[in-house]
Amino acid sequence: MSNNGHTAQELAERFALGLSGDGAARVLGVGTLARAEPGQLAFLANPKYRAQLAASRAGVVVMREDDAEGYPGTALIARDPYAAFAKISALFEPRPLREPGIHASAAIDPSADVSADAHIGPFVSIGARSRVEVGAIVGPGCVIGEDCVVGAGSELIARVTLVTRVRLGQRVLIHPGAVLGADGFGLAMEAGRWLKVPQLGGVVVGDDCEIGANTTIDRGAIEDTVLEEDVRLDNQIQIGHNVRIGAHSAMAGCSAAAGSAKIGRYCLIGGGAGVLGHLELCDKVVVTAMSLVTSSIREPGEYSSGTPLMDNRSWRKNAARFKQLDAIARRNPRSREDG
Repeated sequence: MSNNGHTAQELAERFALGLSGDGAARVLGVGTLARAEPGQLAFLANPKYRAQLAASRAGVVVMREDDAEGYPGTALIARDPYAAFAKISALFEPRPLREPGIHASAAIDPSADVSADAHIGPFVSIGARSRVEVGAIVGPGCVIGEDCVVGAGSELIARVTLVTRVRLGQRVLIHPGAVLGADGFGLAMEAGRWLKVPQLGGVVVGDDCEIGANTTIDRGAIEDTVLEEDVRLDNQIQIGHNVRIGAHSAMAGCSAAAGSAKIGRYCLIGGGAGVLGHLELCDKVVVTAMSLVTSSIREPGEYSSGTPLMDNRSWRKNAARFKQLDAIARRNPRSREDG
């Protein structure tokens, strides 16, 4: 991007948006509706922030058509202002230039296949029979084990570990500290001692997925752990062995899916939520933050569990009474009839 930025007219044409106001207004960056400066672009998507619009100093605001009625400033009109803002914001994101080539400190097995157009950073290790495809970026300190594939245009930012049999599709983005392909938690009890079950599968990640910092995805016991296309995982998530996550689903930070869980397409899993092993969630399920899914979900919709926050004294009283619910129900014939 040039230092001159983009005019509102240019942005409207580039992203197929409506325009009202001064098409020559120049955008040099982005900001929030409350704090943006005259040379910046902001957005209004949530109606509860509508009151901030009148006082906003933003040079251009992305909003819906009904919000733009009577607005005296320059507006870009979008059906989904947040999505439009995300696309425009990408124009102002500084991205370091990664020249193709292999850093002198990298250690690459002779049987590995690294594209001449890939970028291999310092102190990278690439194991036997692994492949790094055209345009891929493997950042500093990454470890790629045996029989792995880094798809075209994918980026491992730094200190990412692909342990073994991990296959990334195209344009996959993995943030620092993530570990893919570690052993699944497979154990069998024999004569009072744990016996480790070999984890012979791998991990398959579809095109356009993003995996957050310090997230871990275990390889399968026999078959693969699978993320379908355009799955988005936040930071510090645990995905157990043989989990399958459907396309376009997203999981927020510190959530987890236990082994062999199946999560459908277009699902949203809130922060700190958990899905127990061997359960199935159908498509378009929303699990709110800190919920625990203890049975399969067959119908789309929003699901929650847990006890609402309250002061500790009230919580202790309610927790004590919770233990008495069964006895109360047995003493009350009406409650048995209602059940």
